[in-house]
Formats: sequence, C-alpha cells, structure tokens
Amino acid sequence: MTTQFIKQVAHACIFAHDLEKTANFYRDVLGIEKAFDFKRGEDWIGFYMDLGARTFIEVFRKGESRFAETDQINHICLETEDLDGLIAQVRAQGVAITDKKLGVDGTWQAWSADPNGVKLEIFQYTAESLQFGPKGGVCQVNW
Repeated sequence: MTTQFIKQVAHACIFAHDLEKTANFYRDVLGIEKAFDFKRGEDWIGFYMDLGARTFIEVFRKGESRFAETDQINHICLETEDLDGLIAQVRAQGVAITDKKLGVDGTWQAWSADPNGVKLEIFQYTAESLQFGPKGGVCQVNW
C-alpha cells in the first residue's frame, strides 16, 4: 500500500478581473473573510481567503483571464452546513444561484458563479453522502 502523504487541498487559485469586486463577493455574498493580501510594492495584486480547516482560495488579478468549459479545472466546490440559508443569503445580494437538488452521490448541491465567471458548486453533505461511505464504491450517474 502506498503511503498517503497528502492531507487535503490547501488552496485553489483563481484569477480575477477586478480584485475589489471579487473580494466583496466572497465576503458579502458568501461570508468568507480574507486572510491576507498580496502586494507588489504598493500595488495590490491579490489575496487569500480563509475557508477554515487550513483550506484557502488564492486570488490574483489577471484582467485578461477567461473561462472555458474545456479548461482542465472546471469549478470549485464549497461546503456548507446550511444550504437553504446560503441560497437565501446569495439571492438577497442579487446574485444568481440554482435551487438545491440532491445529487446522485447523496449530497445536496446548488450552483453559482463569482464575478469573474468562476463556477462555484455548494455542497451540503448528508448521512447518505457517498464521500463518507466505504472506499471503492460506485456512483451511478444519470447525466
């Protein structure tokens, strides 16, 4: 058996067209606080957001960035313990988010996007979520 040295995802990095708009979205819409800023001299070039449990999202300004469905990384999935509450909070800020649905893996999910077009899947695990079942199982998809 191979030793598992990796503990968890440390961070995902995204590019932002507008740092202030992006920081405001993650803080005001999703309630995620900044951990620290990146500066080059006095030039604010990015920031880290603290998701808890030693997990972060790293953001760097890159105005020319674009998203395509064919990119190797498609979305970021964030966990919540109150998907209904989060959906209401996001909609109260005027941001589009799908209704929740139960995924084939037994986990509630909803979808939104940040101001840069980064797709965000929001998960709420259940007692039936396959992520915490026996290893080696099969999830039959219907899509």
